[in-house]
Amino acid sequence: MNQDMANQMRTAKGFIAALDQSGGSTPKALAAYGLSEKDWSNDDEMFDLIHAMRARIVAAPDFSGSKVLGAILFEQTMDRAFEGKPAPRHLWEDQHVVPFLKIDHGLEDTADGVQLMKPIGGLDHTLQRAYMLGVFGTKERSVIHAANPAGIEAIVAQQFDIGRQVLSHKMMPILEPEITISIPDKAEAEGLLLDAVLRHLDMLPDDTEVMIKLTLPETPGQYDALVNHPKVMRVVALSGGYDLNEATARLARNPGIIASFSRALTEGLSARQEDTAFNAAIGRNIASIYAASVTG
Repeated sequence: MNQDMANQMRTAKGFIAALDQSGGSTPKALAAYGLSEKDWSNDDEMFDLIHAMRARIVAAPDFSGSKVLGAILFEQTMDRAFEGKPAPRHLWEDQHVVPFLKIDHGLEDTADGVQLMKPIGGLDHTLQRAYMLGVFGTKERSVIHAANPAGIEAIVAQQFDIGRQVLSHKMMPILEPEITISIPDKAEAEGLLLDAVLRHLDMLPDDTEVMIKLTLPETPGQYDALVNHPKVMRVVALSGGYDLNEATARLARNPGIIASFSRALTEGLSARQEDTAFNAAIGRNIASIYAASVTG
């Protein structure tokens, strides 16, 4: 594991940019960017457009390691280039931004109130490739839709199983058991999730660290035990459908947690903007998310 990257993620101020929209979420991301299905005729063209959007974000003057500690990439992005250099190498060597890779391949149907990850075929090979390309860690997402103890235990167990596989490749896993923001028993689900995560952390060897990505909680300080846990390198938060103002307000009420936003990060960006307007808009978003991430 790259110790310079580890030190940055463990102690530096800033947040993680989630630039990892996959095939299922790319059309929505492009729609928010002002592009519709009329702007592409096949998947290759669609992915070219989303990569151009990501490259534009990465090229913005405010997108640097002084505020953006890391960036989560889609696998196709890992295999493409920014500024003529492999994307992970460009991020770290030129911008001092730590690269992560999204590794999940979608979700199973809902059972016991949760959606587990589908099997991740060829994961060891993917992790080997990512490591050789300079990727520091991974992110893997599953979703909680209800405060169901059996379902939440199953989702946390799966997250930690995949996390141990990632650790075996000398990479840092970001475990992401997302709680849907609209469910009526969200606060109860957060309590069950915290208890399950703490139990599984206790089962890790003492010299092991993971990162954890969570939905912003209903009760400020809900996840303080994870923020302060010796086996947790960093707790990060997803925006989860909250707009930028709501996401940053909730984040600021939870000192020690930093952002890992996707939709909130790109709010207000448009393919039709001239570079000056685009850079100003992403700069404002970065400044807002950074300020909320360094509170406390």
